[in-house]
Amino acid sequence: MNTTHAGTGASADIGQILDDGPWTTMQKIVVFLAALSIVMDGFDGQLIGFAVPVLIKEWGITRGDFAPALAAGLVGMGIGSAFAGLLADRFGRRSAVIGSVFLFGIATCTIGFSPNLLTIGVLRFIAGLGIGGALPSSTTITAEFTPFRRRTMAITATIVCVPLGGMIAGVFASFVLPVLGWRALFFLGGLLPIALGVALALGLPESPRFLARHPGRWPELTKLLGRMSRPMTADTAFTDIAEHKFEQRQGFLALFEQGRARDTIAIWCAFFLSLLAVYSAFSWLPTMLVGEGLSLAVASSGLTAYNLGGVFGALACAWAITRFGSRWPLVLCCAGAAASAFFLLETANVTQNPNLLIFGFGIHGLFVNAVQSTMYAVCAYVYPTTVRATGTASALAFGRLGAILSAFAGAWVITAGGASAYLTMLGLAMVGVLVALMVVRRHIPSLRRRGGVIGAIVAGH
Repeated sequence: MNTTHAGTGASADIGQILDDGPWTTMQKIVVFLAALSIVMDGFDGQLIGFAVPVLIKEWGITRGDFAPALAAGLVGMGIGSAFAGLLADRFGRRSAVIGSVFLFGIATCTIGFSPNLLTIGVLRFIAGLGIGGALPSSTTITAEFTPFRRRTMAITATIVCVPLGGMIAGVFASFVLPVLGWRALFFLGGLLPIALGVALALGLPESPRFLARHPGRWPELTKLLGRMSRPMTADTAFTDIAEHKFEQRQGFLALFEQGRARDTIAIWCAFFLSLLAVYSAFSWLPTMLVGEGLSLAVASSGLTAYNLGGVFGALACAWAITRFGSRWPLVLCCAGAAASAFFLLETANVTQNPNLLIFGFGIHGLFVNAVQSTMYAVCAYVYPTTVRATGTASALAFGRLGAILSAFAGAWVITAGGASAYLTMLGLAMVGVLVALMVVRRHIPSLRRRGGVIGAIVAGH
């Protein structure tokens, strides 16, 4: 076994150092900073959903007219997800996160100057590059600063910040829109991530697993490990035994090697359908409820309830995965998401039972976000460090195609069939996610099974 102690000058296994060591305050601060970047990701990503009903009324346009502008932002997210992962694996996680946050903050701020839908679409595309890039880079940093025994909960607690950011955006919009209007919504909403970008530039370190792969940066890694209560000698050489055991190859094609092709394709399908469902809510839920006769304030509370339910659902699912493994908790949450959509379809009348509908969307959001948020932990388990950011980013990029589809499908479905057609689409999408996740072979094992194999999977295998 390679030593992990100071004073020997021998090689040290970075995976063992991280996974067997303490869960220090410094590591928690890094995870907190990564989580804040995703809060801002969810916040800025969902601001447009609250502004759409106002813009439709103010500019005299239709839902269909707005679909290309929404799709442009989602296309940007897909491209940002794919390229940020590749850049993070090659040049570092830190720069990918910081650059992404600055990019979407500046672009969102600039939307406030937009004179027309074309300008909004272009700026949403640019913001989408940053929004898409922040998520996989931040989750990778979380995974690589967290001991294995706490990784699933840490990743999920980070991802759950997407609906948390959306919930904050709902409260923020409810105060800003009536008083200052939609332009101020974007001005102020963009300044917050810009400020966070400055804080990240000052306080976010590089991933220790990334540093271990670059001998020229081992002095930086030694200092970082000292801050993490893992003191090492200056002449320590670092290895990553669990990673080298599988392969050193980086890049996209590695996602389909070493028996990962089936899991990669199934995970992509699950991300595609879950993000179709999630972004159908993020982009169109307030608009659908306004179209059914509810006030903007009540309609906005529907999306806030959806996000609030998602926060609790994701954390509960993460706890279940830590204890029981990922397969059955995810399958049960998919079933709950589909069942809650179909239940609302049969029982909730939008105008007669708005409170029941809003509560129902909270329950639906609980199950949907439980699945979407914890699937990132499955990615961190399936893919090794050399391609972890690429694997997560590619799944998210493929999923963004589902999000892009939601921009057009949501507008068409709501116009053609109203709330009933909209809820049917959400339910069927989650049935598809259930099937895809059943196909995945390498689910996170249960706590009992993990105890016997933890040494072989400390790097996420």
